[in-house]
Amino acid sequence: MPSDNPPVLLTTPRLHLALLPPDGAARVLAYHEANRGHLGPVSPARPDNFFTVTWWRSRLAQDAEDWRRGLALRLFLLSREAPLTSAPVLGSVSLTDIRRGPLQSGELGFGLDHRVQGQGLMSEAVRAVCDYAFGLLGLHRVQANHLPDNHRSAAVLRRVGFCVEGLARELVLIDGRWRDHVLTALLAPRSPAR
Repeated sequence: MPSDNPPVLLTTPRLHLALLPPDGAARVLAYHEANRGHLGPVSPARPDNFFTVTWWRSRLAQDAEDWRRGLALRLFLLSREAPLTSAPVLGSVSLTDIRRGPLQSGELGFGLDHRVQGQGLMSEAVRAVCDYAFGLLGLHRVQANHLPDNHRSAAVLRRVGFCVEGLARELVLIDGRWRDHVLTALLAPRSPAR
């Protein structure tokens, strides 16, 4: 798949949200290396080779396969001010565990480069992905979980319209400890009654 023609490309006023091909591995790795201290404390354990181009080439190939099979959609935030093929990665937003049948739901996850926080970029990206999820993908529900003390993620979700549904005790193993998470969800907009 050519780098200049991603299989999924969402556009917002300031961002391209793209499913990157394996040749984007160096850009994704640069983002993760620059944010190791920022994202590490809120992320589950990573494989030993996570910070390598080889691992990211494989991961991006798997992302394309997951999308092809309808299991997940992992997009990277790229500034619209640079060409798609060279724009640095500013963050990521994903829909994983996409479930069909009577559930029609997915799990939202996101991360943003610490150097561009506070500009509303993540709210812009999450809004676009939710619109895509409820539109073209036909999902009914998008769920997102965050650590109770992750106020920035909580604010993004609140701005986009997610509602708190509860607290899951010891939900995710992070840094050797089972951590509680706040459970939130957003439902697809309902058509007006006729």
